[in-house]
Amino acid sequence: MKVFKIIVIFIVVVFVGIQFIPTTRNQSVLTLQTDFNNTFEVPNNVQQILKISCYDCHSNNTNYPWYNKIQPASWLLENHIKEGKKELNFSEFGTYSKRRQKSKLKAVINQIKDDEMPLYSYTLIHKDAKLSERNKKDLIDWLSKQKDSIEK
Repeated sequence: MKVFKIIVIFIVVVFVGIQFIPTTRNQSVLTLQTDFNNTFEVPNNVQQILKISCYDCHSNNTNYPWYNKIQPASWLLENHIKEGKKELNFSEFGTYSKRRQKSKLKAVINQIKDDEMPLYSYTLIHKDAKLSERNKKDLIDWLSKQKDSIEK
């Protein structure tokens, strides 16, 4: 019983201790000229869908959930956001070459069609981020038009 008590105390001390290790916050009040919404004339309904379902992981401004200050959840979020932005950053979309823009739009369309995005793990907690069939159709139709309009 004494060993068990020591292990529990150690775990509690470590858990409390890691709460003081800071993480980087992905938040900005600026909307860059290179933002997706400034690169294209995005209709309001598509903007809303993208903001709710994509921008938390794929932009320079994350709307953090309540658990973002609890370690190790904060580390997991930080890593997830870094990976998402590395793959596609809507805040910097205008800096991409035309070829890369077209490729990214094609990838987004395919991931929406295949229900790969938004991630299931994200929509478990963020119910409003789950794409309805109507949202999917609106996004796919509009993104396809933009992809086709980009010249090489």
